[in-house]
Amino acid sequence: MSDPRDPVSRELEAVLFVADEPLSSASLAQAVEIDRQEAERLLEGLAEDYTARGSGIVLRPVAGGWRLYTNPDAAPAVERFVLSSRHGRLTKAALETLAIVAYKQPVTRHQISAIRGVNSEGVLRALVDRGLLAEVGREEGPGRPVLYGTTADFLERLGLASVGDLPPLAPLLGDNGGDGREDGEADAAGGVREDLGEPSDEGGPPGA
Repeated sequence: MSDPRDPVSRELEAVLFVADEPLSSASLAQAVEIDRQEAERLLEGLAEDYTARGSGIVLRPVAGGWRLYTNPDAAPAVERFVLSSRHGRLTKAALETLAIVAYKQPVTRHQISAIRGVNSEGVLRALVDRGLLAEVGREEGPGRPVLYGTTADFLERLGLASVGDLPPLAPLLGDNGGDGREDGEADAAGGVREDLGEPSDEGGPPGA
Protein backbone atom coordinates (compact mmCIF):
# COMPACT_ATOMS: atom_id res chain seq x y z
CA MET A 1 0.00 0.00 0.00
CA SER A 2 1.37 3.42 -0.92
CA ASP A 3 1.99 6.18 1.61
CA PRO A 4 -0.67 8.89 0.94
CA ARG A 5 1.88 11.48 2.07
CA ASP A 6 4.36 10.38 -0.61
CA PRO A 7 4.79 13.35 -2.99
CA VAL A 8 5.19 11.09 -6.03
CA SER A 9 1.92 9.31 -5.22
CA ARG A 10 0.23 12.73 -4.99
CA GLU A 11 1.63 13.67 -8.38
CA LEU A 12 0.38 10.44 -9.94
CA GLU A 13 -3.04 11.01 -8.43
CA ALA A 14 -3.16 14.58 -9.76
CA VAL A 15 -2.21 13.50 -13.30
CA LEU A 16 -4.83 10.74 -13.23
CA PHE A 17 -7.44 13.25 -12.04
CA VAL A 18 -7.01 15.57 -15.06
CA ALA A 19 -6.69 12.76 -17.64
CA ASP A 20 -9.66 12.16 -19.95
CA GLU A 21 -8.58 8.65 -20.97
CA PRO A 22 -6.67 5.69 -19.46
CA LEU A 23 -2.94 6.41 -19.06
CA SER A 24 -0.29 3.73 -19.38
CA SER A 25 2.15 3.19 -16.53
CA ALA A 26 4.94 4.26 -18.88
CA SER A 27 3.21 7.60 -19.60
CA LEU A 28 2.56 8.18 -15.93
CA ALA A 29 6.15 7.27 -15.05
CA GLN A 30 7.42 9.82 -17.55
CA ALA A 31 5.06 12.50 -16.19
CA VAL A 32 6.37 12.16 -12.63
CA GLU A 33 9.93 11.25 -13.65
CA ILE A 34 10.26 7.77 -12.18
CA ASP A 35 10.77 4.34 -13.79
CA ARG A 36 7.82 2.28 -14.98
CA GLN A 37 8.19 -0.45 -12.35
CA GLU A 38 8.06 2.12 -9.56
CA ALA A 39 5.02 3.72 -11.18
CA GLU A 40 3.26 0.34 -11.29
CA ARG A 41 4.01 -0.23 -7.61
CA LEU A 42 2.68 3.19 -6.60
CA LEU A 43 -0.42 2.85 -8.78
CA GLU A 44 -1.28 -0.49 -7.23
CA GLY A 45 -0.76 1.11 -3.81
CA LEU A 46 -3.09 3.99 -4.67
CA ALA A 47 -5.74 1.54 -5.85
CA GLU A 48 -5.45 -0.36 -2.56
CA ASP A 49 -5.65 2.89 -0.57
CA TYR A 50 -8.93 3.88 -2.24
CA THR A 51 -10.42 0.45 -1.58
CA ALA A 52 -9.19 0.23 2.02
CA ARG A 53 -10.74 3.54 3.06
CA GLY A 54 -13.97 3.06 1.15
CA SER A 55 -13.35 6.10 -1.05
CA GLY A 56 -15.92 7.43 -3.48
CA ILE A 57 -13.20 7.09 -6.13
CA VAL A 58 -11.58 3.89 -7.39
CA LEU A 59 -8.46 3.42 -9.52
CA ARG A 60 -8.65 0.67 -12.12
CA PRO A 61 -6.33 -0.81 -14.74
CA VAL A 62 -8.31 -0.66 -17.99
CA ALA A 63 -7.55 -0.74 -21.73
CA GLY A 64 -3.82 -1.02 -21.13
CA GLY A 65 -3.72 1.93 -18.74
CA TRP A 66 -4.99 3.33 -15.44
CA ARG A 67 -8.00 5.56 -14.85
CA LEU A 68 -9.98 7.00 -11.96
CA TYR A 69 -13.68 6.11 -11.71
CA THR A 70 -16.47 6.83 -9.28
CA ASN A 71 -17.18 4.02 -6.82
CA PRO A 72 -20.11 1.89 -8.06
CA ASP A 73 -21.62 2.10 -4.56
CA ALA A 74 -22.04 5.84 -5.08
CA ALA A 75 -23.82 5.40 -8.44
CA PRO A 76 -27.30 6.49 -7.21
CA ALA A 77 -25.99 9.82 -5.89
CA VAL A 78 -23.89 10.42 -9.02
CA GLU A 79 -26.88 9.67 -11.24
CA ARG A 80 -29.10 12.10 -9.33
CA PHE A 81 -26.48 14.83 -9.61
CA VAL A 82 -25.90 14.31 -13.34
CA LEU A 83 -29.60 14.24 -14.15
CA SER A 84 -30.32 17.36 -12.09
CA SER A 85 -27.35 19.27 -13.57
CA ARG A 86 -28.66 18.70 -17.09
CA HIS A 87 -31.48 21.13 -16.36
CA GLY A 88 -29.38 23.78 -14.63
CA ARG A 89 -28.49 27.11 -16.16
CA LEU A 90 -25.55 27.10 -18.58
CA THR A 91 -22.58 29.29 -17.70
CA LYS A 92 -21.12 31.84 -20.08
CA ALA A 93 -18.14 29.50 -20.67
CA ALA A 94 -20.51 26.65 -21.55
CA LEU A 95 -22.46 28.83 -23.99
CA GLU A 96 -19.25 29.99 -25.68
CA THR A 97 -18.03 26.42 -26.04
CA LEU A 98 -21.41 25.25 -27.33
CA ALA A 99 -21.44 27.98 -29.98
CA ILE A 100 -17.89 27.11 -31.12
CA VAL A 101 -18.70 23.42 -31.48
CA ALA A 102 -22.03 24.13 -33.19
CA TYR A 103 -20.40 26.24 -35.91
CA LYS A 104 -17.04 24.50 -36.29
CA GLN A 105 -17.87 20.82 -35.67
CA PRO A 106 -16.30 18.36 -35.67
CA VAL A 107 -13.69 20.04 -33.48
CA THR A 108 -11.09 18.92 -30.92
CA ARG A 109 -10.71 20.09 -27.33
CA HIS A 110 -7.41 21.80 -28.19
CA GLN A 111 -9.01 23.70 -31.06
CA ILE A 112 -11.82 24.89 -28.78
CA SER A 113 -9.31 25.96 -26.11
CA ALA A 114 -7.26 27.83 -28.73
CA ILE A 115 -10.32 29.81 -29.85
CA ARG A 116 -11.48 30.60 -26.31
CA GLY A 117 -7.97 31.26 -25.01
CA VAL A 118 -8.49 29.06 -21.93
CA ASN A 119 -8.52 25.35 -21.10
CA SER A 120 -11.96 24.01 -22.00
CA GLU A 121 -11.71 20.42 -20.77
CA GLY A 122 -14.01 20.88 -17.78
CA VAL A 123 -16.74 22.73 -19.65
CA LEU A 124 -16.63 20.16 -22.45
CA ARG A 125 -17.17 17.36 -19.95
CA ALA A 126 -20.12 19.24 -18.46
CA LEU A 127 -21.74 19.71 -21.88
CA VAL A 128 -21.24 16.04 -22.74
CA ASP A 129 -22.80 15.12 -19.37
CA ARG A 130 -25.79 17.34 -20.19
CA GLY A 131 -26.23 15.52 -23.50
CA LEU A 132 -25.67 18.65 -25.62
CA LEU A 133 -22.30 17.54 -27.04
CA ALA A 134 -20.87 14.10 -27.82
CA GLU A 135 -17.70 12.47 -29.09
CA VAL A 136 -18.20 11.98 -32.83
CA GLY A 137 -14.86 10.51 -33.90
CA ARG A 138 -11.10 10.90 -33.85
CA GLU A 139 -8.94 13.31 -35.81
CA GLU A 140 -6.31 11.76 -38.03
CA GLY A 141 -2.94 12.84 -36.67
CA PRO A 142 -0.62 12.48 -33.69
CA GLY A 143 -2.48 11.15 -30.67
CA ARG A 144 -5.75 10.98 -32.65
CA PRO A 145 -7.58 13.52 -30.43
CA VAL A 146 -11.31 13.19 -29.84
CA LEU A 147 -13.62 15.19 -32.11
CA TYR A 148 -16.75 16.75 -30.61
CA GLY A 149 -20.07 17.62 -32.19
CA THR A 150 -23.60 18.59 -31.18
CA THR A 151 -26.30 16.04 -30.39
CA ALA A 152 -29.94 15.46 -31.25
CA ASP A 153 -30.81 16.89 -27.82
CA PHE A 154 -29.01 20.12 -28.76
CA LEU A 155 -31.05 20.41 -31.97
CA GLU A 156 -34.26 19.59 -30.12
CA ARG A 157 -33.69 22.29 -27.50
CA LEU A 158 -33.03 24.87 -30.22
CA GLY A 159 -35.95 23.65 -32.34
CA LEU A 160 -33.72 22.88 -35.33
CA ALA A 161 -33.95 20.05 -37.85
CA SER A 162 -30.19 20.08 -38.45
CA VAL A 163 -27.10 22.20 -37.76
CA GLY A 164 -27.58 23.58 -41.27
CA ASP A 165 -30.52 25.54 -39.86
CA LEU A 166 -28.26 27.54 -37.51
CA PRO A 167 -28.16 31.25 -38.42
CA PRO A 168 -25.15 32.12 -40.59
CA LEU A 169 -22.13 33.54 -38.78
CA ALA A 170 -21.18 36.08 -41.45
CA PRO A 171 -23.79 38.74 -40.48
CA LEU A 172 -22.64 38.50 -36.87
CA LEU A 173 -19.07 39.40 -37.84
CA GLY A 174 -20.12 42.90 -38.95
CA ASP A 175 -17.70 45.11 -40.85
CA ASN A 176 -14.62 43.42 -39.41
CA GLY A 177 -15.05 40.30 -41.52
CA GLY A 178 -12.71 37.55 -40.47
CA ASP A 179 -10.96 39.83 -37.94
CA GLY A 180 -14.14 40.04 -35.86
CA ARG A 181 -14.18 36.36 -35.00
CA GLU A 182 -14.32 36.85 -31.26
CA ASP A 183 -17.21 39.31 -31.38
CA GLY A 184 -19.06 37.13 -33.86
CA GLU A 185 -18.66 34.07 -31.70
CA ALA A 186 -19.80 36.02 -28.65
CA ASP A 187 -22.93 37.05 -30.56
CA ALA A 188 -23.43 33.45 -31.64
CA ALA A 189 -23.19 32.36 -28.02
CA GLY A 190 -25.84 34.94 -27.20
CA GLY A 191 -28.08 33.49 -29.89
CA VAL A 192 -27.59 30.01 -28.52
CA ARG A 193 -28.40 31.34 -25.03
CA GLU A 194 -31.71 32.79 -26.24
CA ASP A 195 -32.66 29.66 -28.18
CA LEU A 196 -31.90 27.48 -25.17
CA GLY A 197 -34.10 29.68 -23.01
CA GLU A 198 -31.16 30.91 -20.90
CA PRO A 199 -31.54 34.30 -19.19
CA SER A 200 -29.14 37.10 -20.07
CA ASP A 201 -26.06 37.51 -17.89
CA GLU A 202 -26.73 41.24 -17.62
CA GLY A 203 -28.28 42.31 -14.34
CA GLY A 204 -28.51 38.75 -13.01
CA PRO A 205 -26.47 36.39 -10.87
CA PRO A 206 -23.52 34.51 -12.37
CA GLY A 207 -24.25 31.24 -14.12
CA ALA A 208 -24.31 28.05 -12.11
